[in-house]
Amino acid sequence: MGIKSFQGSRRQQSANTDSQSLTVSDYMTRSLITFTPDQSIESVMQALIKNRISGGPVVNDKNELVGIISEGDCIKQISESRYYNMPMQDQTIEKHMVSNVETIDGNMNIFDAAKKFLDSKRRRFPILEDGKLIGQISQKDILKAAMTMKGQTWK
Repeated sequence: MGIKSFQGSRRQQSANTDSQSLTVSDYMTRSLITFTPDQSIESVMQALIKNRISGGPVVNDKNELVGIISEGDCIKQISESRYYNMPMQDQTIEKHMVSNVETIDGNMNIFDAAKKFLDSKRRRFPILEDGKLIGQISQKDILKAAMTMKGQTWK
């Protein structure tokens, strides 16, 4: 009799696998370092360096998302102030943040979120609930989810 399969016997997979229940809200960061539109560029740069983060959400006094500020936005401001020989002390982040922010649903499957990261080339997505910022998912959070799953499903 010939060899039928090199893979050996296969386990029966249940209809409701663990990967179906892995959602963005399971892995998102809830305790965020946030900024306000009236903060100075310098204070934002200090916070980014101190907390070893590459950016963060900008919220108003009602915790509503109004933008995102990143290292790149700060570097652009440094470059412009140097070029035009203008001081940065008076500059707030309101003019330099990205205000058209794409968000992600906390109930989204982690694999769909990974695809969204690949398609958009973004490093982070804020998560809103009833218009309020409740968390953020980053590419590193997706990697953490993948490593958790490795122990359960990958061999």
